[in-house]
Amino acid sequence: MREIVHLQAGQCGNQIGAKFWEVISDEHGIDPTGTYQGDSDLQLERINVYYNEASGGKYVPRAVLVDLEPGTMDSVRSGPFGQVFRPDNFVFGMSVDPEKGGIGRKSTPNPEQVSLQLLFKGDH
Repeated sequence: MREIVHLQAGQCGNQIGAKFWEVISDEHGIDPTGTYQGDSDLQLERINVYYNEASGGKYVPRAVLVDLEPGTMDSVRSGPFGQVFRPDNFVFGMSVDPEKGGIGRKSTPNPEQVSLQLLFKGDH
């Protein structure tokens, strides 16, 4: 079976991604708590492409949400389907100098921050 890990990055990516999860959840009969509320067995067919089944019959999006600013993540979490994500789906919050495309020297970066730096680094 094919499985997809959905990566949302930045403000725009996370806003589009949040809407994507609303639509795909509706198509599969998943409510905002991650519980299946559908009315057709077809909705559960291939649900594991996008979701992991967690304890209690809850479905959790197979997704990583990334942003340098926690504000975008707060808006996703407070949105209609924000509670369907696990807290560890969110990766955010680091000091970055956009002019230099790197992490500030205020602290030692952890591996997640280094990964974010590589993800967001571009030719300016």
